[in-house]
Amino acid sequence: MRRAQPFETSDGTILNVDMAGEGASMIFQHGLCGDAAQADEVFPLDAGFRRVTIEARGHGHSQAGNLEQLSIATFCDDIAAYMEKNLMPPIVIGGISMGAVIALRLAVKRPDLVKALIIARPAWLTASAPENMSPNAEVGHLLKTLPQGEAKTAFLAGPVGVRLAAEAPDNLASLVGFFSRTPLDVTAELLTRISNDGPGVTDEEVRNLTVPTLIIGHDRDSIHPLSLARALAERIAGARLVQITSKTESRRQYVANFRLAMGNFLKEL
Repeated sequence: MRRAQPFETSDGTILNVDMAGEGASMIFQHGLCGDAAQADEVFPLDAGFRRVTIEARGHGHSQAGNLEQLSIATFCDDIAAYMEKNLMPPIVIGGISMGAVIALRLAVKRPDLVKALIIARPAWLTASAPENMSPNAEVGHLLKTLPQGEAKTAFLAGPVGVRLAAEAPDNLASLVGFFSRTPLDVTAELLTRISNDGPGVTDEEVRNLTVPTLIIGHDRDSIHPLSLARALAERIAGARLVQITSKTESRRQYVANFRLAMGNFLKEL
């Protein structure tokens, strides 16, 4: 059964903390403009862990706070503060897409908090504003500069929309959904700010990671290319790379593969 509790950050922003399962607590974070349901869908409840998802500022039921503070570093600081107050680190931490880069940053910057790492569908290595995140940034820019309906039409008719319709329809479906995600001003800020942000870590710091690491990726995903998952697996000593079925092929199989990969990894810890 899922349950929720509020957490107040140092600047007074109220975040929603979503939990499910029984056992040792682990942090598992959602992606950009997602929420705890995204993390819950793929989490293996039979692995003996309790999933804790701290919905980032401006996501799910969490307040956005000061829009100028929306950043990967801020999201990481919020999670670290929650862990220090409510959990008993070091613990397992992981996430999907934006959640994955948050987990990576925490493992590098706060090794005292992290005993194992799960990086699913990574969209960043170490550089800021990677090219694969440019479709998200474009949606954010259109939402800032055009009326809602015109922004969506312009995106679908543009080169990125046309390309994704052919190459990665699941990516396109997610991006189209952002045009109706409310509040629109927060969505636009998240898409532009986070897409142009980065983990704030170096290749050397990533190569120095020694915690057990699972990396999950799949093909037919332009925003989370499998090449990034492979590159991270090469950088992190001993990392296990698992390729799963893409959502474009079968969402049911994607979820089943995801849960199996995570479950196997967690049961071995």
